[in-house]
Amino acid sequence: MERKERKIMVAVDERQESMFALSWCITKLISDTPNVKLVLLYVKPPPPTHSFNAAWHIFSRDVVSVMEKHGKDLANSVMESAEAICKKLNTTTIEMERVVGCGDAKDVICSVVQKLEVDTLVLGTHGYGFLKRAFLGSVSDYCARHAKCAVVIVKHP
Repeated sequence: MERKERKIMVAVDERQESMFALSWCITKLISDTPNVKLVLLYVKPPPPTHSFNAAWHIFSRDVVSVMEKHGKDLANSVMESAEAICKKLNTTTIEMERVVGCGDAKDVICSVVQKLEVDTLVLGTHGYGFLKRAFLGSVSDYCARHAKCAVVIVKHP
């Protein structure tokens, strides 16, 4: 009986903490493990929604298109950096999938976990203290409580 493919998702962004979590995942969870699919998830922030006056509206289409292009460029840059780490760690035999979402990171991450039926979610963390985490919130804390899979939170040394 053939074993089902295991899906491990790593949420990546432009921070070094997420790239460290990806490296950790590859070396500790994926290396020498058969039937693994690595899903790289990048979440773009939601577009700004403000009430604009008439003067702003004239220029808003240009601004929105520049912001959309910047978002696409940033997503591609992050994914290329993540794939470079994978190649450096000799994971060319692992099947990889790129996923780009848009919205509040914690909600998008949990939604993609459920949609793709991910087995393990790997996240980097800022390593904030209690007070900062209480005021700013924590994507990793939220996902640890709400994601419908095992969650590994990797703290950057």
